[in-house]
Amino acid sequence: MSKDYDYHQMLAGQLYCADFIRPEHNSINGKKIAQQINQLPIEQREKIITLERQLVGKAGQDIYINPPLYVDYGRHISLGDNFYANQNCTFLDVNQIVIGNNVLVGPNVSFYTAGHPLDAEVRRTGLEYGLPIKIGDDVWIGGSVVILPGVSVGARAVIGAGSVVTKDLPADSLVVGNPARILRPLTTADYDYWMQKKTAYLSGKKQS
Repeated sequence: MSKDYDYHQMLAGQLYCADFIRPEHNSINGKKIAQQINQLPIEQREKIITLERQLVGKAGQDIYINPPLYVDYGRHISLGDNFYANQNCTFLDVNQIVIGNNVLVGPNVSFYTAGHPLDAEVRRTGLEYGLPIKIGDDVWIGGSVVILPGVSVGARAVIGAGSVVTKDLPADSLVVGNPARILRPLTTADYDYWMQKKTAYLSGKKQS
């Protein structure tokens, strides 16, 4: 049986064994690029961005991941336009991590597509699996959030710091806790409040 079987199983969300993935498909290259990024002086922002674009499978306009960062493969990550992640984020991309436009990610956030069988006997064989993660447009993910395999987050959701997201989250929701729960929907009242704040800021800046 071809060793490519395990790589295709991995991306299909089925059980696979990482030891049997062919060298041309393994995760070493992505880890090496991440290591290069993490060793660069922070002042070399343009070089960091260039390497980050080489690292991920797809990147929109105006993306930046503040080093240090950690990946499994890197090439299974897709970033939309205007993406920013703060330092010390981890992307375990044994399956696809697809992130939309205008997404903000706080420090120490972890995207875990990787999972292991609950049964210890099967787990001892080295079999594992991965399920995709999808993040919608305009999502804000607070610091130290953990997003688990197979989760989808709807557009404009806000995930509070320290939350552990174990299941899909709807759009326009404020989410907190472990496991993460919907605290309340985001409404026009939130829009009105923050638009007033924005207007006051712009007015003050104009007069300064």
